Amino acid sequence: MILLQSPSRFLLQILQDRVLSGDKGVDIDCHTVEFDDVRYHIQFSMRNPKVMVLSVALPLPPPEAMLYDGLPLGAIEAIKAAYGPVVQILDPPKDGFDLTMKINLTKLPPDEEQRNAVLTQIASVREVVLGAPLKLLLKHLASKTVAPNVDKLVALVHRPNESFFVAPQADKVTVVYPMRFQDSIDIVLATSFLQEFVEARRTSALNNAPSCLWSPVPPLELKGVPSDALNANAGFVTFVVFPRHVEGKKLDKTVWSLLTFHAYVSYHVKCSEGFMHTRMRRRVETLIQALDRAKSDAEKLKKLVNGGSFKRLSLKNDGN
Repeated sequence: MILLQSPSRFLLQILQDRVLSGDKGVDIDCHTVEFDDVRYHIQFSMRNPKVMVLSVALPLPPPEAMLYDGLPLGAIEAIKAAYGPVVQILDPPKDGFDLTMKINLTKLPPDEEQRNAVLTQIASVREVVLGAPLKLLLKHLASKTVAPNVDKLVALVHRPNESFFVAPQADKVTVVYPMRFQDSIDIVLATSFLQEFVEARRTSALNNAPSCLWSPVPPLELKGVPSDALNANAGFVTFVVFPRHVEGKKLDKTVWSLLTFHAYVSYHVKCSEGFMHTRMRRRVETLIQALDRAKSDAEKLKKLVNGGSFKRLSLKNDGN
């Protein structure tokens, strides 16, 4: 199975090209959109070719999602910690966007490896911003504590008008996803995929992975959540994360995997649908070839019968 990558390849390519171009450059003013409706507006000016203005629009949050000044909990602190003096947050952001940053490429580290690491981190701004509250909760889990001033059940936005839920405790964090799909075929495939996903977790090779459950009804952790937030047509998936899953370098990987779980399932559902369509087309082509061969054989037999020379004899001719 394929895992989605955190850096935006389009954004990373623009950053790398601008760094390599030296003082030369052209005006850039472009928009790009990623999965789950995360939008970017990228601007460079020839007057200051080493400064990029990057605006980010996040998915439209549902009413139950937890936001502070339009951004997820801890997003501002996460941006400052990740980028340091390279990035300056502009307030207010540009119209239609939730965050606008000025990125000064002259303040990148001189070492090439460190510079590429910072550029990759900038291209991963989606993870830094949307994953900030989840990372905060999981950091406290690593130290077996609970983040202060946080509700027992936290709703975090991950798709337009959709959220997933996190129940933090000192010894574990429970993450619940209401799974929604628009297409009727996707609903059937996703339900089957998720049930197999849970079964695969029970194999001995995945003993150290977070425990995973699927249920057609809301689990007990979602008691008291508004009914509009529980409209799931493909059931509910629950992960239980323990301190061992967020130790050291595992933290960032766990945050990204949880943040993009719905997109991960959607991707593989579409791949499965495409694979089945391909198999059906090949099967139809095979059947058509078999029918063509049968038709060709029948035509050959017909020609053989009609083309033979047979002389009809009558009784009159026999008498002569």
